[in-house]
Amino acid sequence: MRFCRFDANRLGIVEGNTIRDVTDALLSLPPLSWPAPHGDHFARNFDVVAARARELASSAPIVDAEKVRFLSPIANPSKIVAAPLNYAKHLTEVGRDPQIHADTHSFTHEGFATPIDKLGLFIKSTSSLVGPGEGVELVYPERRTDHEIELAVVIGREAKNISESEAFSHILGYSVSLDMTVRGSEDRSFRKSPDTYSVLGPVLVTIDEIEDPERLDFSITVNGITKQRGNTRDLIVGLRRLIAIAASCYTLYPGDIIMTGTPDGVAPVSPGDDVVATIAGLGKMRVQVRQGTPSSGIHGRTIPA
Repeated sequence: MRFCRFDANRLGIVEGNTIRDVTDALLSLPPLSWPAPHGDHFARNFDVVAARARELASSAPIVDAEKVRFLSPIANPSKIVAAPLNYAKHLTEVGRDPQIHADTHSFTHEGFATPIDKLGLFIKSTSSLVGPGEGVELVYPERRTDHEIELAVVIGREAKNISESEAFSHILGYSVSLDMTVRGSEDRSFRKSPDTYSVLGPVLVTIDEIEDPERLDFSITVNGITKQRGNTRDLIVGLRRLIAIAASCYTLYPGDIIMTGTPDGVAPVSPGDDVVATIAGLGKMRVQVRQGTPSSGIHGRTIPA
C-alpha cells in the first residue's frame, strides 16, 4: 500500500494521481496516555489502521494528488538515523572538494572495511522532519547548503541487537528523502539538523510493494537540471547491515527513519530553487527552497544577549 499524510493531517491511500481520503481509519488508533511510547503512533499500529483503511477505501472521497500539500508520511519518529559516505563515488568527490567536508580525515578509512565502520552512523533531529509540501528553509543563507537524495527506510517493528538476516522483518516501508546539509566544520548532526532539513515523502510505500530495495534507480533535479543520479545497488553498506548496526546502538522503534546515504553530485541550493527527487517505485517529490533569516552564533557571528 501507499499511504500519505496531506493538508490538515489527512490520511490517504495513493493510487496513481489520485488519493483516497481514509482519514477516518485513524479513529481505530488506540488512545495515548502520558508518557507516550517511543515511536510513531501510526507506524506502531499500522496493521490496525491499514485494515480499516482498506475497508473505507472503496467509498472514500477521491482527491487530486496534484492539488494537495504533502506532509511527511511519518509524523513522530523517535529518531532519524543517517549513514555517512555510503556510496563510493560520493566518497571520492568528498575527498576532492574541501568545500563539501572541512575535515579532510573523515573521508579516509584506512584500517576499516568501510567509512561507516570507522565513523558509525549519526542522528538527525526529529524537529528537522518535514514533508515535500512544506519545503526547505535555508537556516544559514550566507553559507553553502547542499541537497542529498537518499532512500529512506521506515521501521515497523521494535528492533534491538538483531542480526542482518532479521533486519528486513523489522521494515514497515520506504520513502524518498532529502538529507539537506550545511557545509562547514561543525559536527554532522548539527549541520544536518536545522528545521526543514530532513524531507520525507511524498508517500510511505509498504515493504511488500518493493521487490528489491537494493536495485532502485534514483535521481534529483534542481530547476530541471539533473544533479545526482544513482542506484541503491551501489550502497557500500547495504540495508540489512545498516539496520543491524543501528539496532546494535539504539533501540529502533516503529516509525524510526534510516537515511541510507547519498551518491555523488551533491550541490548547493538557493532560495527559489525547485528540487525534484525521484526513486523508482517510490515516486517523485517536489520541494521548494526558500530564504531563511540570517543566522547568529557561529562563524564569527554574535548571539544576542
